[in-house]
Formats: sequence, structure tokens, C-alpha cells
Amino acid sequence: MTKMPRIVRSEELAVAPPAASSSPSLPSIPVIGGAPPSPDEGHARRSMSAGLLKTVRPHQWVKNAFVLAPMFFHKDLFVTGPNNITALNLDVTGRALAATAVFCLLAGAVYTINDLADVAADRVHPVKRFRPIASGEVPESVARGMATALVAISLGIAFLLDYRFGFVALTYFVENLAYTFKLKKVAFLDVGLIAFGFVLRVIAGGFATSVHVSWYMLACTAFLALFLGFGKRRHELAGENAGKQRAALEAYTATSLNVALGLTGAATWLTYLAYTLDPATQAAFNSHVLWLTTPFTAFGIFRFLMLVSGRGGRGTRSESPTQEMLRDVPFVLNLMLWGIVVVAIVYRLRPSGN
Repeated sequence: MTKMPRIVRSEELAVAPPAASSSPSLPSIPVIGGAPPSPDEGHARRSMSAGLLKTVRPHQWVKNAFVLAPMFFHKDLFVTGPNNITALNLDVTGRALAATAVFCLLAGAVYTINDLADVAADRVHPVKRFRPIASGEVPESVARGMATALVAISLGIAFLLDYRFGFVALTYFVENLAYTFKLKKVAFLDVGLIAFGFVLRVIAGGFATSVHVSWYMLACTAFLALFLGFGKRRHELAGENAGKQRAALEAYTATSLNVALGLTGAATWLTYLAYTLDPATQAAFNSHVLWLTTPFTAFGIFRFLMLVSGRGGRGTRSESPTQEMLRDVPFVLNLMLWGIVVVAIVYRLRPSGN
């Protein structure tokens, strides 16, 4: 009798696992250095590196140019050698640039600490919420480690340059810690501490290069820093959620800041004018025409006021008016012209006997 074929059910059609091979398996080849990072991991590392760089705010380091002021106005930028050949004074210039680098690193640490302290307030700010720490791009633990390293490196170099310079740099750091964690909440005192930081930069530059700093330079620096600081507060006061962004803004008014801007702007220009007309200044530069640079300072002050008020043609789109100032073509051109004229007077019209 013929045997009927068996009907195969559908569930039996599933593929069975292959039988184990009787031949020995090949040994696995180890990857030297571990497995390469995935594209997502590589992107995350690059993003964090960019975030760390953004956190230290290199665009703000231009403020540390005040460290160079004593050397520049003391005519130590160039030196006349044999055969009346003028060359760059490498010794003094090198120390001045090293001192400036110290303050750049120290400022980077201060900005990082400030962002760590203000992370909650920054997250409600329309612009600051995109900062790397506030946005989560840079973990807070990584930011703390970077800040610690920057402080150790910068202060170590500072004391190697000159112990007096080191103590000024340390004072600057301590002052900024007090500002970050307590005193920035006190209206007007907060701006005063910012101005004191600029004065410390000038004093530090004098110690680093062994140059005497005149009271004119200190006074002009203080008034200018107060002017810029009040301008920043005026800019912030006009923003959204001003009280949540900065506690001190609750005690400021637009009128009080406008008055402060007018007074400090006028004081800055008058102090600089007095410096250019001082007989000691004219004797030092063997020139009576340094006052020709005062119109540039006046234009710079008025242009900054226009940027703060939003009438500068670009508006107030940046996080601070100082950022807007450095992107403003009329302001930058005016600053360059001022520098050219000052160099021509200070270095080309030299005192007799030099």
C-alpha cells in the first residue's frame, strides 16, 4: 500500500538554527587601542571641546589689553639700538604679553565659575540659556575641573613673573569670587567692583614690566570701566525677565543708569583731556598735540551710548553692548584711528635725547 506524504504545517517552516560546526573556530583578533568611537561619540567630544572654549569667552579677553597700557604709554614698546635702529623691545614686550596671557586664563576661570554659579538664572535668559553649561552641552563636573586647572596655571605663572604681579592677580581672582557669589547682587557696588578689576589690570601691567603707573591712567581706567559697566546694566535692564537674570537689576532704574552713564562718560573724557594737557605729559612726549586724540575718545563714548540705547544701527542683539561695540564698524575704525595717532605722537615725536 502506497504511503501518503505528510503535510507540513506552517509553523514548522521556521528556519532552524544551524548546527554547530565540528571544525575549530578561528581566534578573535583584538583591536589595538580599543574600539574606535562611534560617530555620535566623536561629535559629542567635539561639541564639548567647542563648549569649553566658548565658556572661557575668548572674545571678552580684549579687556585684558589694559594690562599692556603702562608699557605702551611709557614708550617701552620699542627700543633704539646701535646705529639708531629702532626695534621691538622683546624683554618688556614679552613680559607684558605673558602678563596679559595670565589675565586671559584667569578671566576664563572666572567666567566658568560665574556660569556655574548662575546656571539657574541663565536658563531663563533669552540669550544666556544657550551658554554651554546652562544648555547642558558642557557637564558641570567638567567645567569645575577646567576652572580649577586654569586658576592653578595662571596664578603659578603670575608669581613666577613677579611676586607683586602675582599678588595683584590673586587679588583680582578673590575679588571676582566675592563678586560672583555675593556682591554682584548689590546695585552700583557690582559695577564698582568691575571697574576695580580693570584698575587691577593696569596696576598688574605696571608691576610685570616695572613701569610706573600714573594716577591719570588709573583714574581714566576707573571712569571708563564704570562707564562700560553701567552701559551693560542699562542694556540688561531693557531685556526680558531682567530681575530674574540679575538680582541687582531690581534696584536699578533707567533714569539712574542714564545719569550714571552721563557722569562717568563725561568724567572719562575730561580726565583724558587733562592728561593730554598736563605739562608733565607734554614734556614726556616732547609734544603739545596729544590733545588731538581727544575727539576720538569723545566719538567712542557717544557711539557706545548709541549702541546701548539701540540707536547704533545694529540694535542690541548681542548678549552685552561690549560685544556689539566690537562688531560695530564705526566704533572699531575710530579705535584704530585713535591708536594710529597715539603711536605717531608717542613714538615718532620722541623727546630730545632719546
